[in-house]
Parts: sequence; structure tokens; C-alpha cells
Amino acid sequence: MKVLVIGNDRNYVSFLSKKLTEVSMEIKDCESLADASLLLKKEAFEVVICCLPLLRKSCPFELMEDLNQCVGDAAIVIISDNIQLYAAMDLMRQGVYTCFNRPFPLEQLTKVLVEIGERQSVSRTNAAPGTRPPEIMKQEPEKIVLSQKRYVRGISKVANKMYSQIDLVGPTSFSVIVYGETGTGKEAVAHRVATVKSATAPYIAVDCGCLTKELALSELFGHEKGSFTGAVAKKIGAFELANNGTLFLDEIGNLDYEVQGFLLRAIQERKIRRVGGTEDVVTKVRIVVASNENLAAAVRSGKFREDLYHRLNEFEITVPPLRSRPEDLPLFIEQFLAEANIELGKKVYMPDADAMEALQQYNWPGNIRELKNIIRRACLFCPDESAINSNCLPEEILNYMNNEPENDENNDAPVVITRMKRAGAITVDDIEEALKLSNYNKTQAAQYLGIDRKTLYNKLKRLNGDN
Repeated sequence: MKVLVIGNDRNYVSFLSKKLTEVSMEIKDCESLADASLLLKKEAFEVVICCLPLLRKSCPFELMEDLNQCVGDAAIVIISDNIQLYAAMDLMRQGVYTCFNRPFPLEQLTKVLVEIGERQSVSRTNAAPGTRPPEIMKQEPEKIVLSQKRYVRGISKVANKMYSQIDLVGPTSFSVIVYGETGTGKEAVAHRVATVKSATAPYIAVDCGCLTKELALSELFGHEKGSFTGAVAKKIGAFELANNGTLFLDEIGNLDYEVQGFLLRAIQERKIRRVGGTEDVVTKVRIVVASNENLAAAVRSGKFREDLYHRLNEFEITVPPLRSRPEDLPLFIEQFLAEANIELGKKVYMPDADAMEALQQYNWPGNIRELKNIIRRACLFCPDESAINSNCLPEEILNYMNNEPENDENNDAPVVITRMKRAGAITVDDIEEALKLSNYNKTQAAQYLGIDRKTLYNKLKRLNGDN
């Protein structure tokens, strides 16, 4: 197969060309569309891989216009660092075969190239004698090669603080504890910590929340054939699979106390022994764990080993709840809506003003996971080629601000704020105090005052004398 690679990042283009040559591809490369146009006039290529930065054009579709003018019948593959799902879908409607976001496993690209070759072969075989073979079919939208677990980088202050911590500890070999409420995306943060150091090193995730003692030992360290009932073959455990990479242990606080001792030994001595085995296996693994409970408190209550806690607690990252980062909400909605559109084969647009206001006012106890489910369901209910409206949202979101906050000892609102709400009239001093107590989070301050965020903005304008 003849492949033309276009890109001005010479190091990456050379790397890509070398790897594709190793799998029997005939590769040529150039640095610009102008150079590509000259090459394509002289010889035919079956695939054109474009690695040019999309953002250097005012719109990525201008790039497509230029590509379509010179590639002929060649299939177009886009590789980029920043392409969004909506843009990728539109590019594919204009003729792109598929899109990749770096970094990605090279095996995915070679698989796509083989698939293109097979389709071209079928097209040539089925073409009538003396006729031009049909063009390569466009890739179906559901097969777009963009990770549906793409990490959404927020813009809020609390999110930027978290990213700075990730960037600081990522290149090191420190063990990391990731704290956060259920559904905040702790595993995504752990994966980002791991990939800062190396995007190609092994990354193995184990959910400790549902592991019994026996199953945990087998999952973490593996087992030998016949070591227990049901062990019909040797199993390689997570430590060996993650060798020279990162092992992520989710809900570490639920791990059996005795297993915690085996885990501590494996971390300290950098070797493990499979269940039923007699020989030690040397492993070099970075440990990242996650918990929605404070492990220091678990140590004090006797649920978690103190020595293991101190071994793991070389660095802490706290993932903020969604309610504390309202600026990031539209970014998550855009990503989840794009994923749902691909899954459902629809083109539903971002929420209208009323629906977005309801989403922004909601407290999101289930955090990002809950938001994803809500948007996915809204996309299902919403007619194609329409924006999500209030009719697509569940009642608990639409009625959230109409419900009085529960007045119990678990209420997050401080007593002084409860007093404000009962006083009836809200003064500028009340608003200032609510903002201070909420660390100037307007959504939380509005909740403290028993009003919605829009009402808070309006009150601020009136109290400041704005019209």
C-alpha cells in the first residue's frame, strides 16, 4: 500500500514513516499541502495521512477543501492533537475516512490502513470492466477513532489547581492518592498522572471495591495453575502486567486488611509472588490509588494500615466536585453530547438557554458520571437537528431550585446563611458574606441564600446600581 504522510513536525513524521514502513507500507512524506499536490500529480497514493495542525487554519474545513482538491481517490486520515468530536464528524461527512487524536496506539492506525486496503481491493474486484472503481466509502460515524474517554480539560480555578498538581507529580515516580467524591473522574485523573510521564508505558486499573480477599490476591499478584479450586491455568496479575508502568487501584479503602499487608510488601520490596507460586517475580511499578473516603481517618478507625497509608501518601490530588466548577459544565456537556450523538447516530445540539440554566443550577450529587447519564438520556429524547430543551431533562433537575434545602445537621449551608434565608430580605452584606463563605463560588453562594444563580446576578446588579 502506498501512503503519503503530510506534516511539518519532522520528528513525528519520520517516526510515523519508519513505523509504517516496518509493517510493509510504502511511505513518502512532505511538509505542506503544496508539496503534496505536486507529488499527487506524479503518482497515485491509496492513503493520505494529514498531520498538519488544524488550528493554524481559521477553520479545519478549509484544510479539507485543499485536501479534496489534490488527493483524488485516496482515503484521507487526519491526525491531530486537538480535534473535537463534532469537528471530526463534520470532517468525515466531507470525505475524511477517520480521525485520530495524539497520543494513540499505532496499532489502531495500521488496522485502519489494512481496512482501507481491503475495501479498495473489494471495490476494484466488483467494478465492471472498463469502469472507474468506486471511491472508498466514508467511515461510519460510530467508528470514528477518537477516544470516547477523552480527558476534558476544564477552565475553572479549582480545575487549573488540579492540573498544576498533575503536571508537577506526573513526571516523577511518586505514589499518588487521588481523593474525590463518587463520579468526579478520579480514574481519568489517575490515567492523566500516568501519561504525563509516558503515554506508551503500561497502565493497569483494578477496582478494589468488589474484591474478596482471595480474588484480590489473584487479581493483584496472579496465580499458578491448580493453586486453588477453579485455577485451571496460570494467571498473570496486575503487578506483572503493569511492570515498568502504572498500577491504578480504585477504591483502595475497601481492600481487605490482610491483603493490604501483601500490597505493602510488593510496593516496598518491588517483587511479588503469585498465589500458589514458590518464586518471587521482580516488578517495577508506580502506584496510584483513589478513594472517596479520607484514608487518614480510615487509619484512625483501624480500617486501613498506617504503614501502607504512609507508603502511598507521597502526594495527594483532590478532584473537585462538579458543583464547585460551574465554568467547566458546558465543556463536559459538549463532550458527552458528542459521544451520545455518535452512539445514537443523531445530531443534537447544545442545550438552549432554559435547559442550560437548569443544568447550571443543579447540585450534581453524582458529579460528572451523573451529568454524562443525563446528557445521554437527553440526547435520546431530543429530536434530531434540535437543541436539548427543558422537556428532555428529568424532573429532579427542573424542580431542584424550587425545593427548600433540608434543614438538618448535614446541611452544607453555615448557620449564619440559614439565618439570612429566614430573614426574608437579602442585603448586599448578606451576599458578600455568602460569597466569602463559599470562597466566591457564585453557584454555592446562591444555594446558601436559597436563590438561583441568575437571581443572585440580578441582585448584585441592582445592589451595585446597574440597570
